[in-house]
Amino acid sequence: MQAIRSRRPPWRPSWRFEVPTLARVLARTGLTAGGAMLVGGAVAGWLLARLLGSRTLYLLVYGGLVVLALAWWLGRQRQALDAVRSELPTRVRQGQLVDVELTFSSRRRVTGLVLEEKLHPHLGRSRRIQLESVAPGRDATYRYAMTPQLRGVYEVGPLTAIWSDPFGFTRREVVVAEAGEILVHPQTEGVQDTPLTRQWEDPPVRPPVSKPWPSGFEFYGMRRYTPGDDLRRVVWRAVARTGRMMVREFEQGITDRVAIVLDTDSRHHSPGDPSDTFEAAVRTAASLGLRYLRDGFAVSVETNGATLAPSLRGVRDQTNLLDAMARVQREAEPLQTVVERVVRNVRRDVHHVVVTPHVDDRAATRLKLLVDQGAYVVLVVLVWEESDPTALAHAAALGCQVVQLRPRTPLAAVFGGGAGIRR
Repeated sequence: MQAIRSRRPPWRPSWRFEVPTLARVLARTGLTAGGAMLVGGAVAGWLLARLLGSRTLYLLVYGGLVVLALAWWLGRQRQALDAVRSELPTRVRQGQLVDVELTFSSRRRVTGLVLEEKLHPHLGRSRRIQLESVAPGRDATYRYAMTPQLRGVYEVGPLTAIWSDPFGFTRREVVVAEAGEILVHPQTEGVQDTPLTRQWEDPPVRPPVSKPWPSGFEFYGMRRYTPGDDLRRVVWRAVARTGRMMVREFEQGITDRVAIVLDTDSRHHSPGDPSDTFEAAVRTAASLGLRYLRDGFAVSVETNGATLAPSLRGVRDQTNLLDAMARVQREAEPLQTVVERVVRNVRRDVHHVVVTPHVDDRAATRLKLLVDQGAYVVLVVLVWEESDPTALAHAAALGCQVVQLRPRTPLAAVFGGGAGIRR
């Protein structure tokens, strides 16, 4: 039997030599196309003068180099131009119109300047400004508007001034206004979701209205005081009778804690920048988090790599939640990493919401451990064209609540009235 030999790819060197383009060479040297032609003509003229032994050609070459040096010196003279950008809003919403004003002033007359305000493509196109003249004591203004198309942290600017020498042989760029940072919050939608304490409630259905009371109102018994207990729950008659600090204990109520798990594994989200499934996951997590905070719940947000928001509560923390959602990015950690972290610190009085585009065997096994320990889990599965068809099967086998969500589906149609929810 003839042995099968594996074909090895031919050896290729690991290094690569990248030939710089003409634009990069001109940008690094500060020459224009005319300056590059002058340098090339000087080199060719010097070689021809050496070949012919012509003194006249030598003089022409040296004269051209003197002109180039003079142009270089004139182009490096600092322009007396000052620019001030209007104060940018620290936080804006995705799709919000932002107005920006640039004010230019000069200590002496400046003419023929070109300025460029660099913008990220998600903020809009970069602005190129042609300043015909700026006189001393008379400010010039330029206004433009930008609309952020995607959440994130972006820089507006820097604003650079571009000018040349009188001969047009050199080009110089100088930053006249530093870049400013702007934080773009993700889009959110109105969503309805009713947190539940655990899966084994009696009856095992969600109540029509959930209020964030960690304990009920019916008296259950007494126990010894532990540091952190409310002193208003101390039973002073029992203290006088037994000599020990005793506190009242009530029935188990509806949870006041919600943990949102956002799957940031880049391998299972849709490709591209932006990723449709990842942006839909961020929008879902942000919308649910805002709803819980408005209802008075304590919200924490976990990602595969780390805890994004440890503990948020109240309307004031809505901004902190949106800030965290604006900064979150995809990473290489799998979903099972964050589920293992949640299982190690599991609490039965926490309502868990897991937003993910993929559930494999390992993640399903760890989610099953979370469910078996009595934690209530809502699994939001993002479905797209190339998603794994077995993900929904793994999710359905867990015995938890499953919500199917497509990237561009309104959240109200999915969470409102139980649409798209399977048990």
